[in-house]
Amino acid sequence: MPQSKQQKKFEKKHLKDVLERRKGLKKVKQRQQINAKKKARRAEEEGRPAPGEKHGDEVKKDVRNGKKAGEDKFKDMSVDEFFQGGFEVPELPQEKGKKRKREAPKEQQEESGSEGSDVSFEQAPVSARLADGGDSGSEDDEDLEGHRQQLDALAENDPEFHKYLQENEPELLGGELEGVEALSEEEEEAPKRKKPKKTAPASDESEDEEVDGARKNELTKAMVSKWRTAITKEHSLRAAREVVLAFRAAAHVSDEEDDLQFKYSISDPAVYHELLTLALKHIPDVFQHHLPVQESKSGKVHVSLESKRFKTLGPLLKSHVASIMHLLDHLSDASTLRMTLSSTLPLLPYLLSFKKLVRNLAKAVTNIWSSSSNAEATRIAAFLVLRRLTTISDAGIRENVLKTVYQGLVKGSRNTTIHTVQGMNLMKNSASELWGLVDPAVAYTTSFTFVRQLAIHLRTSIHNTAKEGYKNVYNWQYVHSLDFWSRVLSAHAIDPASNMRPLIYPLVQVTLGALRLIPTATYFPLRFHLSRSLLRLSRTTNTFIPLAAPLYEVLTSAEMRKAPKPSTLKPLDFSVSIRAPKGYLRTRVYQDGVGEQVQELLGEFFVLWCKNVAFPELSLPVNVVLKRWLKDVNRRAPGEGNKNQKVNGMIQLLVQKLEANARHVEDKRGKVEFAPNDRTGVEGFLQEVGWDKMPLGAFVGTLRRQREEREKVAEEARREDERRRSSGDKEKKGEEVGSESESEEDEMVDGISEDEDEVMVDGVGSEDEEED
Repeated sequence: MPQSKQQKKFEKKHLKDVLERRKGLKKVKQRQQINAKKKARRAEEEGRPAPGEKHGDEVKKDVRNGKKAGEDKFKDMSVDEFFQGGFEVPELPQEKGKKRKREAPKEQQEESGSEGSDVSFEQAPVSARLADGGDSGSEDDEDLEGHRQQLDALAENDPEFHKYLQENEPELLGGELEGVEALSEEEEEAPKRKKPKKTAPASDESEDEEVDGARKNELTKAMVSKWRTAITKEHSLRAAREVVLAFRAAAHVSDEEDDLQFKYSISDPAVYHELLTLALKHIPDVFQHHLPVQESKSGKVHVSLESKRFKTLGPLLKSHVASIMHLLDHLSDASTLRMTLSSTLPLLPYLLSFKKLVRNLAKAVTNIWSSSSNAEATRIAAFLVLRRLTTISDAGIRENVLKTVYQGLVKGSRNTTIHTVQGMNLMKNSASELWGLVDPAVAYTTSFTFVRQLAIHLRTSIHNTAKEGYKNVYNWQYVHSLDFWSRVLSAHAIDPASNMRPLIYPLVQVTLGALRLIPTATYFPLRFHLSRSLLRLSRTTNTFIPLAAPLYEVLTSAEMRKAPKPSTLKPLDFSVSIRAPKGYLRTRVYQDGVGEQVQELLGEFFVLWCKNVAFPELSLPVNVVLKRWLKDVNRRAPGEGNKNQKVNGMIQLLVQKLEANARHVEDKRGKVEFAPNDRTGVEGFLQEVGWDKMPLGAFVGTLRRQREEREKVAEEARREDERRRSSGDKEKKGEEVGSESESEEDEMVDGISEDEDEVMVDGVGSEDEEED
């Protein structure tokens, strides 16, 4: 018989859900039957009636008898006797259809009085729930309690055999895994009270017992040594559990407003140090022993997630890692931070199935990696954790790690000074390495997303007519972001077949747009920073980027064409500046610095193509415009020319080297036999000659050595300044020089108000004049 349209529609939309619901109901029914059988078997073993048999009949009978007696008693009672009182009102049976409230335990009723009936079952303590009977407690708790009673009986009847099991077969006692599955619940509860004895003790005795229990919870060296022996020799899970509980208390020991209560308390610094060493160094060995990590030759790791061991160790692992993350946020000692970070490396394979925990751990580690206050070795240790996590994880975790790392880099690049620029370079170089460890698709997707965000910021600034709208782009975070992506593409877009290669064009367009957004002399330092980023990208990827025009625009500005004012300011450090303070503008010291930067960057740009067969044609337009500029600025008429022979001489020397290199290429080009359309011959032109053997290459090599010497001197001065600060030198001259240099660097890097810059620079200039 053919199926009807309604039946087909039902099978398509609802049949699957109906079958799944029936399967679920069937499983629930089977589980209820199994639980009922367990309760009946347990009741039979304990010698009490099974639930729902005799006990239920007796309850019903008592209710009927009570109801009958109550009715007879009220029936024969007169009105006067009723108002005199002195009788007990029988409890009426519950009406059919109404739920009967669960009665609280007797002890709880005595403590809470009339409010005890309002306490719900979920809010009652664990001990009260277990005291209600088999129906209120879980099956696992009852099995565990019975197992404990059997072990206590074995210890009393045959202590020698019990001791033998403890020493040789500890896992047979079941104590190894005791309480591990309920670890997260136990830590949130208050410290356990002692079990009530059969004979209730006096109030004074109970107070003495509580004091003794508090004293026992104080961690001692003997307890830590005992745990260390059990973990190192037997890899005991029971000892590991206690160490994890104590380690969590140690991680929160400095929290003044922490409301959590822990099993152990620590007051001795020596015990605290031993516990930290034990937890950080040996807890990972326990996980590796009970659940080894399998790693393939390709670097992929595998942990058996279906095993009972993993389900048992899961709460222990999550508690330990949560304590580590809390410790990372509050540690300040460099050696302890490195040890804590190193201890997380062997735990990473076990964390891959806990996505939220991995995400939180990556954020905590990234904060340490991106913090300029941490030492270089500490930041490298944090990067190794991120690198390991990126290597062994799946695509989802890798993408999340890359996003977290980039956000940390942007957050940590808010301020740049001479003291933090080395750390910024370390962050950018290390982070760019991560993009080469992930899948090409993940690397391209994340890179495209963030480059697009930079482009959107630039477009918003261009269309924004507000007075300071450009500051969304002209800041250190934006500059460092563009420089970082140039490093990423320089490292991973070298191969023409690379997936990252198509991102070169949009990044160059965004960088050139930001470079020319505000073409004033104040932001010449920012233009030089972005030009260096594009030069790096052009050098590594062998891509031509037209940088001669933006650099020539600097020379044609009014800042470089007019005569400068004399000044006693110290030279501006362009490596840690993106804007020039107002006091530097139109001064000779600033004009000299800008001229040095233009000469160096133009030389670096042309040296990339100094061996190219088309170098004469490439350099000819630049030579023409540079000669024209030299003719204009060298005029000696009043009010004309810049009257700065130092800058003019540097540009004149650059023109001479460009012409010499062009003549050298023309001489070599006249001796070749291949035609211009011969691609192989053109690409092999002067390949056997080193770039430093060319006329322009030798000149640029000299400029590089001079720059390296200046950077070396500046680095030595910075280190000497840091040593002087750390040693607490309070000499008057040191304080004045240090405060002036610090305030000037901060204003040049972070200054927003030009008036503040002017006040700062004028102050420095006046002091220098007084010293002269």
